[in-house]
Amino acid sequence: MESATVLDVAREGIWVLIIVSSPMMIVGLLVGVVIALFQALTQIQELTLVFVPKIIAIFVTMIVALPFMGATMGVYMQRMADLIVSGG
Repeated sequence: MESATVLDVAREGIWVLIIVSSPMMIVGLLVGVVIALFQALTQIQELTLVFVPKIIAIFVTMIVALPFMGATMGVYMQRMADLIVSGG
């Protein structure tokens, strides 16, 4: 396998990782900002208040986005299998 092919595979793998994880990361970020704003406005400084809503929101997002994530990973795996079969 040539070095250019290895770099292409690594770049595509990183891109797939970003695409697959972005829905959960964005939801976690938004929920964290909303709760931080709520804490700042009400002056409730409970450190554990952030965790439960964020975990629930990320879990719900994961359930909703699971078909998209599976399809994206499936396409990537098919490309890698084709590359392995063809010998690089």
